[in-house]
Amino acid sequence: MKSDVGLIGLGVMGQNLVLNMANHGYSVSVFNRTLSVVDEFIACKAKGYESIRGTHSIEEFVESLEPPKRIMLMVKAGRAVDAVIEQLIPYLSPGDIIMDCGNSFFKDTIRRSKELEDRGFLFLGVGVSGGEEGALKGPSIMPGGSQAAWEHVERVFTDIAAKADSGEPCSGYLGPDGAGHFVKMVHNGIEYADMQLIAEAYAIMKNLFGMSAKEMEDVFRDWSNGDLSSYLIEITRDILGKKDKDTGKPIVDVIKDAAGQKGTGKWTSQEALELGVPAPSLVQAVFARYMSALKDERVHASTVLKGPAKGEFAHDISRGITHLEAALYASKICAYAEGFALLREASKEYNWDLDLGGIALLWREGCIIRAQFLDRITEAFRRNPDLPNLLLDPYFLEVITASQDSWRLLVGWAIQHGIAVPAFSSALAYYDSYRAPELPASLIQAQRDYFGAHTYERLDRPGVYHTDWLVPGDTVESIESK
Repeated sequence: MKSDVGLIGLGVMGQNLVLNMANHGYSVSVFNRTLSVVDEFIACKAKGYESIRGTHSIEEFVESLEPPKRIMLMVKAGRAVDAVIEQLIPYLSPGDIIMDCGNSFFKDTIRRSKELEDRGFLFLGVGVSGGEEGALKGPSIMPGGSQAAWEHVERVFTDIAAKADSGEPCSGYLGPDGAGHFVKMVHNGIEYADMQLIAEAYAIMKNLFGMSAKEMEDVFRDWSNGDLSSYLIEITRDILGKKDKDTGKPIVDVIKDAAGQKGTGKWTSQEALELGVPAPSLVQAVFARYMSALKDERVHASTVLKGPAKGEFAHDISRGITHLEAALYASKICAYAEGFALLREASKEYNWDLDLGGIALLWREGCIIRAQFLDRITEAFRRNPDLPNLLLDPYFLEVITASQDSWRLLVGWAIQHGIAVPAFSSALAYYDSYRAPELPASLIQAQRDYFGAHTYERLDRPGVYHTDWLVPGDTVESIESK
């Protein structure tokens, strides 16, 4: 009997997706470039699963699948994906389906989608979020690509995806070619910002409020039951409560403060620049990781560069925590507003017709940024599908308005005490810039016209103008009138 689905790439995520599919009644063939990994998986984690079949060559793998062949790739983004696809092609027939379920760059997915469809095959670029646990118990799944391919695999993804409290699956077709991987990329960009904001809140509690790990754990426990309730808040609570078995210290205090990354946050930042969408919180979160990597330089700089004089926090700590909670929620809203603005612009640029409210539904469970307030985002776009920015929705407008005094106070405290809060402060700057009817860009336009004759527009009448800045008198003239 042939298998329902095939999967190539038996890393931990791949193995857990296989077990997830088998647990939902699907038969699965597996292959890995290192054949010993296949044998170990079949003998250990997949032991007792008669529906999981190990194979030892691409040809055997493809031959073991029921047509049309449905093949998932869980391999490293980049050349490895292209290499595996080329190995598969000789054994495939028109109408067979390849699904790239790794963290591929969406423009690679656009290219692969066209190339494969030109050769008669169907292709999906599938964003999968939730880590190891999500892959096993139910991830958030973000497919994009061939509509015909989706019709063949919809049931599989629906069955294995996380389920919201309402029972709805956190999986749904998003649009053609690279739509799924773009949405996953933005998910990761928001994730970077969310994690950085939480890290800055931790820094404020520790370095400004002077709180112990246990006290911080208690705060995050309270937050996990309120408006800030989310997966990242919950795991931060657990992390702060964990002791290092060797030293007895909170384990967070013995972990080197240099954060790693796999590139998706950088891609989000680059695409925001490419599309001209302001996303400062997302970008600053990436820069914060770059800065953290300069550990040795920072240690040396700390002996040379001086900050404000250290002093005790002269305010009530419990009141400070209240301000911090409000500031964190407001900043989080801005990070999501930036991400959804990027999704909106990309949808227009690439003709994807993304359902922004539907995307928020896919993120309610299974993924890393799953949070209570995602339902609020869905409601916002259901109320107004043309909503240009989440900050303009009545619910989020009310929250930001109520939070901004605490937000400003908190950022001011951090700056006065020399605590770096790039995500908090950039989120606040994003809010203040977006609400400003007038920005100093008029001076920038004048400067650009002065040194480069780049022209400018006027507020009082239409047209494009240039000034000869070194000639006395009124030298403004309309370029269009010439």
